[in-house]
Amino acid sequence: MKDLRGRTAVITGAASGIGRGLAERAAREGMNVVLADVEEEPLTQTAAMLEDIGANVLAVRTDVSQGASVEALAQQALDRFGAVHLLCNNAGVGSPGKTIWKHTQADWDWVLGVNLYGVINGLRIFVPIMLEQDADSHIVNTASIAGLTSSPWRGAYAVSKHGVVTISEILHHELAQESNGRVNVSVLCPGLVNTGIQTSKRNRPASLTNAPDDDIQSDGFKAWLASGTGNGISPTQAADIVFRAIDEQRFYILTDPDQKVFVRERMEAILDERDPGGLIG
Repeated sequence: MKDLRGRTAVITGAASGIGRGLAERAAREGMNVVLADVEEEPLTQTAAMLEDIGANVLAVRTDVSQGASVEALAQQALDRFGAVHLLCNNAGVGSPGKTIWKHTQADWDWVLGVNLYGVINGLRIFVPIMLEQDADSHIVNTASIAGLTSSPWRGAYAVSKHGVVTISEILHHELAQESNGRVNVSVLCPGLVNTGIQTSKRNRPASLTNAPDDDIQSDGFKAWLASGTGNGISPTQAADIVFRAIDEQRFYILTDPDQKVFVRERMEAILDERDPGGLIG
C-alpha cells in the first residue's frame, strides 16, 4: 500500500503512546484518521491536535475487549469515510508485574481481554470489510519484543503478545491465499518505547480490580522497572518505523536491533532443546 493520501486509518489505543504516534503520522500522510481509545479526555485532545494539522478525524470511545464496541467503531468508520484501508490493532495494557502463579483470574481477564481479544475482535470485524473492498489495505497488529521472548514477572503480558505474534503469522498465510495480495499484515514487536503503558492500571475496570493483597508487584519486576525501562525511543520514532515497514510490506517490525540477540538466543535454545534462552532484562 503505497499511496496513503485520502485513505482511511483506524487506530486503537490512539490517545497515547504508540497509537498517538501512529495517528499523527497517518494524519501527516494525508489519511482520514479514526481514533479509538477507552480514555475519553485524551481521545478528545488527540482529535483536536490532529484537526489542528488539517486532518479529517473521527474519535470513537472504544473498549477493544468488547466485540460490540469494536463493531460500533467499524460502523462509525464506514458511515463517515466509507472504507478502511489501514487497521492498527494497537490498544494494550501492561503487566501485573508478578510471578505467573500469583496472577489472579482478574489479571488474566484484563490483560488478555485488551491485548489479545482486542486484536481478535479487530480482525474478526474488520478483515471481512477489507476483503470486500476493491483496494489495497494493510493491518498492523501491535505485539512486543515480549512476544518473541520469555522473561519473568510479565507472564500475562507475554502470553498475550505471543498470541498476537502467532495470530499475525497465521493471518499472513491466510490472506496470502484469500486476498490476492490486496490485504497485507505486519506484526509490530517494539522494544522500549516511551509510553504510559506501565500506568495503564488507570484504565483497569473496577470489575477486574484485585484485592490489595493480590496486587503486590514482585521485587524483581520493580527492579526491572527501576533499571531504565523508560529510556526507549519516542512514539514518533516508532510510528516512522511502522510506516516505513508498511511501504516496504515487511511482516515483522522490530524497533530495537540490539534486542534481536535475545530473540536469536531463544530460537537457538528451542532448536538445541535446552533451557529457555533470550532472557531480557
